Amino acid sequence: MSASLAFVFPGQGSQSLGMLGELGAQHALVRETFAEASDALGYDLWALVQEGPEERLNQTDKTQPGILTASIALWRLWQSQGGVLPAYVAGHSLGEYSALVAAGSLPFASAVKLVERRGQLMQEAVPAGTGGMAAILGLEDADVLAACAEAAQGEVVSAVNFNAPGQVVVAGSAAAVERAIEACKARGAKRAVALPVSVPSHCELMRPAAERFAGAVEAIDWQMPQIALVQNVSAQVPADLAVLKRDLLAQLYSPVRWVETVQLLAAKGVTDLVECGPGKVLAGLNKRCAKGVNTHNLDSADAFAAARATLA
Repeated sequence: MSASLAFVFPGQGSQSLGMLGELGAQHALVRETFAEASDALGYDLWALVQEGPEERLNQTDKTQPGILTASIALWRLWQSQGGVLPAYVAGHSLGEYSALVAAGSLPFASAVKLVERRGQLMQEAVPAGTGGMAAILGLEDADVLAACAEAAQGEVVSAVNFNAPGQVVVAGSAAAVERAIEACKARGAKRAVALPVSVPSHCELMRPAAERFAGAVEAIDWQMPQIALVQNVSAQVPADLAVLKRDLLAQLYSPVRWVETVQLLAAKGVTDLVECGPGKVLAGLNKRCAKGVNTHNLDSADAFAAARATLA
């Protein structure tokens, strides 16, 4: 185990049609991991991820198992090839569940079903078209918070993802998010754009989903993580399982504190992060969150080989 290494797992928005196709062709372990997920879900997840249709893959209750499975396939491949194990794991939103599987806190098949349920409950909590999210670029956190307070007018809108300095995502009811976009522009945001999502994640509108999700979380036989895990809600390593489960539920309607997560890892001596999942979203954020921290990707055969060579 390397004290200077952490694995970070991406969340929704990192999926793409054909993800892990090349690695799946080369390594049976990747396809076997998807087959295990397919058995748990009752449909062919590998076929959906490789062939689409894309609209179906982008439905929240399909995206979440898809990204989690891709992430765990890469984690298993890393282990099978003798890759050095990290001292820490963390995940962005949905990615926290991938991190929990990697850390041995919950079984993979249980996690696949759990995040499918999470996606269903999130979608049911807010009817399509009534919620929204927007990315705000080039504005201080305090200005984003002030813009949300001004834009709310009795509706929900709040800062929900602190992704990097000058990159904050807001979420809430559709009209309030539109007002927040204008309020952020008025305060000098470089860009303020609505995101193409069907669910306003991590805001107060998700609290009913969390209440309904509690039963599914309680039904699982959790173990304390074998690798120190930094949670989204606290940007800290949880003290015990009760705190871990409580904060996992609160995560549905609380902000993702990604900047503080990466900064905590850096403060603990982490110099290398491995983005264990599809895409490169986190790599782009991480370098702006903390100086002297390098992020490696695993999402193609070449990237995987490069990371193995660098971190041998």
